[in-house]
Amino acid sequence: MLKILYVGLGGFAGAVARYFIQTHLPHRPGSYPWGTFLVNIAGCLLIGIIYGIAEKNKVMTHELRLLLVIGFCGSFTTFSTFAAENLNLLQLGNYLNVAVNIILSVVLGLAAVYTGIFFTRGY
Repeated sequence: MLKILYVGLGGFAGAVARYFIQTHLPHRPGSYPWGTFLVNIAGCLLIGIIYGIAEKNKVMTHELRLLLVIGFCGSFTTFSTFAAENLNLLQLGNYLNVAVNIILSVVLGLAAVYTGIFFTRGY
């Protein structure tokens, strides 16, 4: 139960950080989504830093990793997890799974959003 609390606390902080960044960057409908872009890239950098520290120094407890990686980074941006998992597959030499994961995630993700809009709005 304590592990769930760590994930929840990190998730709360990540969601608030994402909201703060995205609401404080100017955005006009139809313009480039700089807030989402910034959050995605920052999340990728952050998850890389966390993994690097955890692996190099062995100073990070399992609970702290739950709080920071799954909780904070997971709610700040799932793109960071997506990127980290694909990097892991690349490092293992599993190029086919990297390509399939990237292509299917992007194509089916866009299709799923469109389908959801289609069924709820009817266009």
